[in-house]
Amino acid sequence: MEITYHSFDLELRNTFTISHGSRDFQPSLIVELNDQGYSGYGEAAAVFYYGITVEKMISDLKQLEPLIKENINLPPEELWDITNIYLKDNSFAQCALDIAANDLFGKKKGLPLYRLWKLDPEKMPLTNYTIGIDTVEKMVQKLKDFPWPLYKIKLGTDDDVAIVRELRKHTDAPFRVDANAGWTVEEAIENSKILKDLNVEFLEQPLPKDDWEGIKEVYKHSALPLIADESCIKESDVARCEGYFHGINIKLTKCGGLTPARRMIKEASQKGMKTMVGCMMESTVGISAIAQLLPLLDYVDMDGALLLKNDIAEGVKLVEGKAILPNENGTGVRLIKN
Repeated sequence: MEITYHSFDLELRNTFTISHGSRDFQPSLIVELNDQGYSGYGEAAAVFYYGITVEKMISDLKQLEPLIKENINLPPEELWDITNIYLKDNSFAQCALDIAANDLFGKKKGLPLYRLWKLDPEKMPLTNYTIGIDTVEKMVQKLKDFPWPLYKIKLGTDDDVAIVRELRKHTDAPFRVDANAGWTVEEAIENSKILKDLNVEFLEQPLPKDDWEGIKEVYKHSALPLIADESCIKESDVARCEGYFHGINIKLTKCGGLTPARRMIKEASQKGMKTMVGCMMESTVGISAIAQLLPLLDYVDMDGALLLKNDIAEGVKLVEGKAILPNENGTGVRLIKN
């Protein structure tokens, strides 16, 4: 059994800006697990505002290589429980390992993951395409350059409503708004009323993650559903969000991979909350992992590979918002050899 680490600087199609800053490249780690003639691939983006680097992920995983090799034939859920004791402070590294382990497991079993999990691929939500913060003119141009049936609009400026009003002039596609925790209680409530009339589907993380009193107030009076992002990172956060958000947005890198994401989806659904999985800037390796969860979800944001100038892998394809799952086992991914 061998473990290989592939480091990439993924070049973006356009400069991508959110409230945390702007970037043209996204560092990413691909973990490759080779065993019994099969290769499983997992990915995690390195995100500077979380203090995560590719080097840190590799260092933490290398220390666990004997443990990983010893337990590689266990189901991925059991491997996750064993390794998470040591990776609980590096969910990004845990994510890359867990996705790779699930991919490898599916390939050994001769089935795609969604089939192993007994999910119906006919039930799959459309993915949005993200328009990052920019000048209004450039945001309009990005929208025109990439016709899509559903958009997520990144906001958190002094002119958020004006931006949405201008974008609405150029498409009838529904919008989702991600305020990136940039609004006050009053702004969130007032904006929700205006944005509902502009065919906005929901508001994602309108307030800072720890402002639970404010979030409760918005929850009571918002004209639109609220989806938790930064307020729902790990499994224990799901219960905390009940009664404060109408749904949760799970990031595989933040929670630690497919294994905890499936548990979070199940818990949220049992509590009557909407479920969504979002992505980072990542290649088709990470996106194909998300695609395995689609039949469980109400919403999905899995456009990360669409935002890249050049992808590094083949797997799931996105056509007008719909995921076309590959006829392959595991997550269906293979790296493109340059």
